[in-house]
Amino acid sequence: MSLPKEASPDHPIQELLSKRWSPYAFAGRPVSQEDLRSLFEAARWAASSYNEQPWRYLAASKADPEAFERLLSCLVEGNQPWAKAAPVLTIGCTSLKFALNGKPNDAAQHDLGLASASLTVEATARGLYVHQMIGILPDRVRELYGVPDDFRPLTGLAIGYLGDVNDLPESYRPRDLSPRQRRPLPEFVFGGRWGEASDLVK
Repeated sequence: MSLPKEASPDHPIQELLSKRWSPYAFAGRPVSQEDLRSLFEAARWAASSYNEQPWRYLAASKADPEAFERLLSCLVEGNQPWAKAAPVLTIGCTSLKFALNGKPNDAAQHDLGLASASLTVEATARGLYVHQMIGILPDRVRELYGVPDDFRPLTGLAIGYLGDVNDLPESYRPRDLSPRQRRPLPEFVFGGRWGEASDLVK
């Protein structure tokens, strides 16, 4: 059985953030529509540049096997063997232009990330797990779902309950069993010069 892998932060953070984790092993237990609505409601209230809300999600659950297989086929080959166990899959898309003036929206990918982060924290609060992935097939998403040219399919999300690592294909098991690691603050928070740690985090 897989065990939750909580973070070991160097400084105090909110418990939901330390509990958030992206497993490969998902249980077959379905996610309720009530929970899913709340996850997407959390995404809805994410911050965005000019309140543009550029994110859109394509979603499918195993309650509709045909729709699920269709969305699963939009993941790269390396993600399908583990993601097929998740009860819910989504594809996150983002607009490329501001609706208000048609100019390029350079914040759009950042804003989709904020929406998906909000969704993920809400999922964690409900005992759910989200594994985000960049490994999707954007052209296939466009073909199957009729995504407009001014939107970009960008990320996949597998959503569900934690499963048993022993149910994973053997090559994926070390990913769930290996310890979580992060670079320390001084390696990414800089002060007067690039690469020099800010006094704020020393």
